[in-house]
Amino acid sequence: MIRTKNISFSYTEYEKTEELDSDDMELIIAAREAALNAYAPYSEFKVGAAVRLESGIIVRGANVENAAFPSGICAERSALSNSISNHPKDKPIAIAIASMTEEELTDGFPSPCGSCRQVIAEEESRTGNNIKIILSGKNKTQIIDGISSLLPLQFKRKNLQINLP
Repeated sequence: MIRTKNISFSYTEYEKTEELDSDDMELIIAAREAALNAYAPYSEFKVGAAVRLESGIIVRGANVENAAFPSGICAERSALSNSISNHPKDKPIAIAIASMTEEELTDGFPSPCGSCRQVIAEEESRTGNNIKIILSGKNKTQIIDGISSLLPLQFKRKNLQINLP
């Protein structure tokens, strides 16, 4: 029997930053500031990410490119690695992502790449809680309530078919 199934997701879109709550706006500002620190001499596409931990600490990360593509690191993975390395017991509850070219924010939303989506999924699995994903463009913001909306068919521990702690 052949079955066709549909996958859909929902998100909240804000056209004005004044509509956002202060915690989300603070995280967006931190992500935009982090983008200024990106090292992107090849693509000239700077990305910043900021992760809010349960304690309220904000950890930042930026993309870092390398001439030996693709050995660089994305901002989202940089920020999450930073949070895990420096605050391993403090769970991430939100991540904001912003991108810019030539010192100007991009109009579009910076959507996480597949590798970053998988890392966010693993962190949700590790901590047992959803991570709010805030995609910040120049004039609009999208908020997604967890990675399952962006990565519905996730590769998880059970896919490895081995017992891991």
